[in-house]
Amino acid sequence: MSVHPEAPNAQKQRRGLSRLWHAGRYSLEGLCAGWRESAAFRLEVMLALLMLPASCWLGRTWLETAVLAAAVVAVMVVELLNTGIEAAIDRIGPEWHALSKLAKDLGSAAVLLSLLLCGGIWAAAIYQNWISEVLG
Repeated sequence: MSVHPEAPNAQKQRRGLSRLWHAGRYSLEGLCAGWRESAAFRLEVMLALLMLPASCWLGRTWLETAVLAAAVVAVMVVELLNTGIEAAIDRIGPEWHALSKLAKDLGSAAVLLSLLLCGGIWAAAIYQNWISEVLG
C-alpha cells in the first residue's frame, strides 16, 4: 500500500488537466490495488477478457452488446467497491464487531447480486440467440 506525501486535500486544490491527470493516476492505482488485493477481482478480470469480446459476438444489436458488456463491467465495479469496504473495515481493527461483519456481509451480498444479474442477462441472451433458434 502506497502512502502519498502530499496534503490530504491536494486533489481539491488542482484544476483543469492537472486534476484530470492526477485523478486518472489514482484510478489506475485503484485498479492495480484491486488486482493485487483481491483474488476475486483477478478472476473477474480474466473472465471479462473472454466475455467482453464475446458480448460483441453474442449481441445482435448494439444495445444487446452494450447490456452484455455492462453486466460484466458491473461485476468488476461492485467487486472493487466490496474490496474497498473490506479494506476500510480492516483498517479500523482486526477484532470482531457486529457492524464490521454487517458491512462486509452487505458488500459480499452486493457482489452476489451483481453476479446473479450478469449470469441472468447472459443466460437470457444465449437462450434468445441460440437455444430458441435450435428448438424453434
